Amino acid sequence: MATPLLECVEIAPALNVQAERAIIWLHGLGANGHDFEPIVSELNFTPETNIRFVFPHAPKRNVTINAGVSMPAWYDIRAMDFTQDEDSEGIQTSQHQIEQLIEREYQRGVAFENIILAGFSQGGAIALQTALRHKNKLAGVIALSTYLPLANTLEKERLEINQSIPIFQAHGTHDPVVPLGLAEDSRFFLEQFGYQPDFYTYHMEHGVHPDEILQVKQWLLKTYKLEN
Repeated sequence: MATPLLECVEIAPALNVQAERAIIWLHGLGANGHDFEPIVSELNFTPETNIRFVFPHAPKRNVTINAGVSMPAWYDIRAMDFTQDEDSEGIQTSQHQIEQLIEREYQRGVAFENIILAGFSQGGAIALQTALRHKNKLAGVIALSTYLPLANTLEKERLEINQSIPIFQAHGTHDPVVPLGLAEDSRFFLEQFGYQPDFYTYHMEHGVHPDEILQVKQWLLKTYKLEN
């Protein structure tokens, strides 16, 4: 049985022009695709960038650490140490669903090398999981306040075509949800396999900092080789 395509919030380029670039942006645990809609106006790109923003809604599932309550989640979290007893099936299912969205962007005329995956917290974990294993070269991946899931399978599953993919990592120095140390461990693990993530920290907890948004904008312009 085919996996259904995720429902998404979409913000198309101005003037209804054909999108030349796409950013698929994944929300965190318990949120939905509307959560990061404001990022579009905050980035304030000119119409000439021709970027379509796609904000998928995660399916609802029972989350163990939240007393089994059903909520939007990309995968189950079974322990406070996120790297223990990982929900590999849930992570891989979400990976497949994001791959479907990547393919849809390609079918709509956006080249694979112009597609960026971005995500916050759980969404950032799925963005990393998917981008490093994707069969086509992607433009980049943005991982905010998150960590590298299923790290022990990366060596055999990573694909050479995305070995040099630009990676933007950012984290709060006082994050009580995803500890900074876990993000730093993920960074070092990526570097061991030859990836070169740009890593930034901000004086904040589990959220998004105004300076971080400015840094993301500059990184996107550099990655897409654009002026704004």
